[in-house]
Amino acid sequence: MKLATVRVDGRTVAVRIDGNDAVELGVPDVGSLLRMPSWRSLAAGDGPRRPLDSLDYAPLVTNPDKVICVGLNYRNHILEMGRELPEHPTLFAKFRSSLIGANDEIVLPAVSARVDWEAELAVVIGARARHVSEADAPGVIAGYAVLNDISVRDYQNRTLQWLQGKTFEHSTPLGPWLVTSDESPGPSRAIRCEVDGEIMQEADTADLVFSPSTLVAYISRIVTLEPGDVISTGTPGGVGHARNPQRYLADGETVVTSIEGLGECRNVCRKERSD
Repeated sequence: MKLATVRVDGRTVAVRIDGNDAVELGVPDVGSLLRMPSWRSLAAGDGPRRPLDSLDYAPLVTNPDKVICVGLNYRNHILEMGRELPEHPTLFAKFRSSLIGANDEIVLPAVSARVDWEAELAVVIGARARHVSEADAPGVIAGYAVLNDISVRDYQNRTLQWLQGKTFEHSTPLGPWLVTSDESPGPSRAIRCEVDGEIMQEADTADLVFSPSTLVAYISRIVTLEPGDVISTGTPGGVGHARNPQRYLADGETVVTSIEGLGECRNVCRKERSD
């Protein structure tokens, strides 16, 4: 099952993708749907239909309680950054104001010229979870989506803590839809990022150091995971900051982030005006 959040007449609504149509589900976003105990049966219901090609995608989850991100979680990316494989996941967070829809513009902040791409697999939580075992973790995952952890490198590297470079407003595409875990591809998924048609990242999620189940179990020991929470699982090699010469995003460039079986986000970059 594919679930999305779309904008309709000044509001947002959760929909189920059904062939060439989107079926409205009567709740404002996918996160609201997941907070309902019977969300799977509600998602299978009927409602007003809209053509798929007319959809204006909002962020998949518009008001998550938490957006938790994982750094240094692909073996090839860790090596390109000159680091050793971690013993524990590296965690940081984003605020919901950073999230944008699958086709929205990425805002390049006026204060930086070092904005980088990071294609990532997003895990969306579907049930409240605290102290979950790794074996039971798949049962609390609603499904998976595409995310790009757009990173402002000069701000990120000002200190040892990364948050200030990771949560600029209107920077992080999330979507286009949630593919529920029962229909998602297996642990091996091709992941790619292109900038103006040039392939920058191309890898496989099988290269993850810490799997989605491992991350859910680990994070649930620290904080209660709520339905609609998003875990972004890290990026593979090929980021602009690690290139020689370094390469960053520019006004007007198009970033396409795709994961096999999960769709793509296609976002134009626009420089923020400082006035």
